[in-house]
Amino acid sequence: MRSRGPRHQEEPVSRPVPRTAEERLADAKQLLGLPPIVVICGSTRFMAEMGEADVRETEAGRIVVKPGCDLKSPNPLWSDPDQAKALKLRLDELHRAKIQLADEVLVVGDYIGDSTRAEIAYARSLGKPVRFTHPEVDADAGR
Repeated sequence: MRSRGPRHQEEPVSRPVPRTAEERLADAKQLLGLPPIVVICGSTRFMAEMGEADVRETEAGRIVVKPGCDLKSPNPLWSDPDQAKALKLRLDELHRAKIQLADEVLVVGDYIGDSTRAEIAYARSLGKPVRFTHPEVDADAGR
């Protein structure tokens, strides 16, 4: 019988590390050649300013997503307080999805309330860059 030479330990087969959904989304956006996506956040008291920011960002070549409903303005869809409360929860969830989709966040206005503060924290937890129309309201800017 012929010897096969010295025994050696086989190298373990390396398997590719599965890519996260976020990485796959970024790859898909790049493959499609999509321009950067910016999500506008802020208090709905700044809806007019959000519209202005939308124009500026669009002119700069970015895809813009922003709040689509202002629950502070009268509308039959949220005239019932219970319906309004349920809708607010759904809209908050939808806005978090917009943040996930976006490449960056633009916070509009000179006031940051609890909802916007939570959106900023969520965006930063995902590693999204956050810009401000009024940088002085960014409590985390000096950190």
